This record gives sequence, structure tokens and C-alpha cells, in this order.
Amino acid sequence: MKKFIFSILALSAVFVSCNTELDINQDPDALNADNAPLSAQLPSGITGIVGSEGAGMAIFGGFWSQYWTQSNAANQFKDIDNYSSSTSDYNFIWDGMYDALGDIRNVKRRALAEGNWKYYLIATTLEVQASQVLTDMYGSVPYKEANNKLILNPHFDTGEEIYGYMIEDLDDALAKDLATSTGSNPGTDDLIFGGNMTNWTKFANTLKLKIYMRQTASSRATIANAGIQQMLTDGVQFLDTDASMTQFSDAINQSNPLYEYVIRRLNVATNLRMSRTLSSFLADNSDARKGQYYASGNALNQGDYNNPAGSGTIAVVKLSATTPVLLMSKEESLFLQAEAAERYNSGVGAKALYDAAVSANFSRYSLSATSLLAGSYAYPTAGTFNQKLEAIITQKWIAGFPGNGFEAFFEKNRTGYPTTSSVPQTDAGYVSGQITYAVNGSTGGLFPKRIVYPLSERNANSNALPLVPITTPIWWE
Repeated sequence: MKKFIFSILALSAVFVSCNTELDINQDPDALNADNAPLSAQLPSGITGIVGSEGAGMAIFGGFWSQYWTQSNAANQFKDIDNYSSSTSDYNFIWDGMYDALGDIRNVKRRALAEGNWKYYLIATTLEVQASQVLTDMYGSVPYKEANNKLILNPHFDTGEEIYGYMIEDLDDALAKDLATSTGSNPGTDDLIFGGNMTNWTKFANTLKLKIYMRQTASSRATIANAGIQQMLTDGVQFLDTDASMTQFSDAINQSNPLYEYVIRRLNVATNLRMSRTLSSFLADNSDARKGQYYASGNALNQGDYNNPAGSGTIAVVKLSATTPVLLMSKEESLFLQAEAAERYNSGVGAKALYDAAVSANFSRYSLSATSLLAGSYAYPTAGTFNQKLEAIITQKWIAGFPGNGFEAFFEKNRTGYPTTSSVPQTDAGYVSGQITYAVNGSTGGLFPKRIVYPLSERNANSNALPLVPITTPIWWE
């Protein structure tokens, strides 16, 4: 296993101390990865993925989905908010993800050799979940040759290839008979489901659905359509609970990664401010989630960090040390199923799935969605497919706050929802909730579509690809 460091530059490790059964003072590099118990390697892989997605990816996602904007009294994230982040910025995201995948893929290799199909399914599902986020954010990335100690310069697979490989790998793991699994059983080392293999099977199925759904407007649409229709015909079970890590506490190195990074490590509690984009939509719909997402105060137009302080008190984003990190939420699963019902089952059951998804997100904050589902959030049953899709994706966007904004960003790029404003937010004609080009944007009116490859990989891997502009769409758009 690669070194498991407690450092801001290695967020893959910052949060391992959440499980009291783990000895955080023992360097996993002192263990022999070829014979250490699988239970000793799985937690570091899980916390690595959770740390990278829950901090760095969440920061990018929150800015680019316009949950928040850079404070007008600080400058930590101006390069994200104005679309100018470069190869020298945020290398820890890439490094942390691949460090974590090193542990996960070693568990997978070991489990395959031992016939331990339970750990094999867990490791494959985590491998695919992390790889989906990586390829959707960066484009072509190492997959087949990644984390192989015999290959120092892994080849970059294209996004199309990776999407095919991910489905193949999930199908392979799902085909194993868990009843014949040999060796130890996952338990408390499984920080996501505590060894509940039914939930892991549902999670793997729902990842398949997501991967297929993301290709519905791409060159692989025919494959995606057939795959989803087959899953619906087979009646596979989808996730009906959160796939999340919850073992956080309000203590240094033990808190939610986003909170740990922004509040503890950077020590600027007011860095992230309420964006007008999301907050205006919530306000116009009298959505009580606004008070759960933001403190009191005014909204700041997206990217308007040069706005003078005299414009009033700009509300800060509310973050909590104990917020779970969601690799996939119950709501996301339900929204995916609602879209599948509309696309492939003539809408049968779509409204019920949509209502359940919206209600599940409100329930996180001990709120009720009943009145809004009968009002402005009512599912447009008699509307066009695009109107129904807009309702689903808009509510998925809202529900991704705070840590899953990167998924909302991907879905915006896939579907076009929320819609893009034709005017700046300073214009009286701005429509609440529409995505707007950042006030100080650096890309000539073009929105970001990806993160650029990090300098750390370009320096270390002779097979690293040439730089791709941040405004270049991912292949499935």
C-alpha cells in the first residue's frame, strides 16, 4: 500500500481515525500488502476515497454547481471560481484518489486469488465508484494499468473505454456467488455498510444504472439504452439507503472532510459564501432547505468576489463536522430510477420515485416536502419528457448539497439542467436557479467542463497525456 499520511496534502488519509477500532498510529506501509488481512487494507482505501471526494472534489463541485461562491473577504478559491485552476493546483485530489485505489485494487486482487467474493464485490464497487468520478472529472485516466507495481508509467484509457470496463467489472463481481465466498467476512472494517452484502449488491446495481444513464446522449447511447432496459426487465434491486461514511466526530482529523479542509485546515470559516444561483431558487420557492444550507445574510453573485464589503453581510455556507460523506445517496438512487422510468417504462412509477427522492432529501433536515410537492415542486405528469427531466435533475442538483456538487456538475453537463442563464445575475431579467457565467470568469464565456491533469502525474508518468483545456467537454456530453 502507498503511504497513508495525515497531511493536508494527502486528504486520502486525514479521516481514517473515524473508526475507533483502527490504529491510526500504525503506518500501513509497515504491513505486507500481499498477506495482511483484507480487513486491514479496506478501511484505508475507503477513507482515501471519502477524503478526496469529500474535500477536494466537493470544493470544485460546489463552485461549479453554484452552491457557493468565493468570499469577497478572502481569496482561497478564486482560481476555481473564475475557472483558472492550473496543473500546479489541487494535485492532492488526483494523488489521493489513486493512493486510495491502490489499497482498493490490492484488496480486489487478493480477494480474487482467495475466492473471497464478498471482499471482491466491495472492492470492485469502490474501484468503479472512484473511477467514475475520476474519468468524469478528468476525461482519459489510467484504469487497466493503474496501481500495478510492475507498471511505473500506466497507460491512459479513454473515457469511452473506461465506461465499458466499469460495466464489465461490475458484471463480473455481481456474477460471483456470495454464498460460496471463502475466507473472512467483512464487518466493522467496511465503513460503508458494515458488511451488509445486500446493500453492496444494490449499490453495484445502482452504479451500473448511473454509468449507463450518463451515456444516454453519447456515442454509446445504444449500448446504454439496452443495458438499462435489461436491468429493468430483470427487476434488479437498486440502492434504498445511503452508501455513506458516517463515522465522523467534531475533533481534529476525525471530522467530515469538507469541514476538516475548509474550517480546520485553512482556518477560514467564512471562505465559502452563499451563491445567488441556488439560494435564489430556494427562496423563490419558499424552500426551507435554504436555512439549512446557509446562514442569514445576502447572496453574492457567482464569482463576484471583488464585490465591496459595503454591499451588506454575505451569508456563509453552513458546514458541519459530522455530516456524512455520500458515495451515493438514497435520493440519487431514486432520481436515477425516476429518470429510467420516464425513459424506458413510459413513465410508470416515475412520479412516485421522484416524490420519494425529494421527500428523502427534506427528511435529512427534519423537514417535510409535502406542500412543495403539491405546489411548485409538483412532478409535471402531463408535461413533456424534457419538462419531467428538468424537474428530476433540478431536484437532484439541490439534493447534492454540500458534498456531491460534482455529480450535479456532471448532470448539468449531461442534460443541460439547470438551464444556463442568457443574462448575468446583475440583470433584472435573471431567472432564479439558472446557472450563470462567473462574474470574474477567465475563459471568455465558456464554462468549465473538467479539471486539468495535475503536474504531479505529468512529472511522474511518461505516458501522461497532453493538457486538455478546462473548457473541453467530456466525451459523453
